[in-house]
Amino acid sequence: MNTIENEFLKIAVKPKGAELDSLFHKKNNLEYLWEGDPKFWGRKSPALFPFVGALREGKFIYGDNEYLMNKHGFARECEFELESQSPNELHYLLCSNEETRKSYPFEFEFRISYSLQRNALHVTYDVRNTGEEEMFFSVGAHPAFRVPLAEGTAYDDYYIEFEEAETAKRHVLNGDGLIESSEDFLVNSTRIPLSKELFYRDALVFKQIHSGMVTLRSHKTERGVNVYFDGFNFLGIWAAKDADFVCIEPWCGIADSVTHSMKLEKKEGIHALKPGKSFTVVWSAECF
Repeated sequence: MNTIENEFLKIAVKPKGAELDSLFHKKNNLEYLWEGDPKFWGRKSPALFPFVGALREGKFIYGDNEYLMNKHGFARECEFELESQSPNELHYLLCSNEETRKSYPFEFEFRISYSLQRNALHVTYDVRNTGEEEMFFSVGAHPAFRVPLAEGTAYDDYYIEFEEAETAKRHVLNGDGLIESSEDFLVNSTRIPLSKELFYRDALVFKQIHSGMVTLRSHKTERGVNVYFDGFNFLGIWAAKDADFVCIEPWCGIADSVTHSMKLEKKEGIHALKPGKSFTVVWSAECF
């Protein structure tokens, strides 16, 4: 485990998946990240690469070949190299290798960097195409925040507040994690009240969100977190059934639909990267 800290925050990161393991506010004496209870969901903040969500039949077609791929890709299961560390920053690297090529036929460098600025954590994903052909990929975040955050509050006391009033459909996932339909959900609304029942039908998946920030907050406590995600095309909000957390998930990519052809170049939300080029996005969690 690697740790960095400043006057306000202390974080811990695991080399496996370069996954955030703790987000602790020193002045508030409060842990903001989910504990990772495997009874509900054993992860805390996995990085999603080279795909976000589930693939139809768990595979994709590229050229004349079919490749098998688990939901959310393989990066979360890989050991990352710690490239560098300073008092306020951690930089991790995953390179394509013999094992990744079995399920993903591209050469890449995937970097995850963590930096602290006052009471905010900034997480950078940088994807570089180190091969000689165009590369297709998605990338996304999956941080799980504790709910309730403060003593004396309950799960139902919290809500997600959007930066702007939103009108957007919820894209509904089937039992295999594929998008099977859409339904009206947000109508000129800024808030989603949290409840355990809200996630009994899996994640809330949004394709057209104008806000670049959402806030997890409650009227019964001053504690909460702002999540910034400019540059991400999609947003997921999820919790395991009856678990005490909520994931606020900025995505550059999305699950397949039930009718997708499985051809990689035709996948919704897929990013194409020319040889030698890089793609960078940043999400942030500002704790208060």
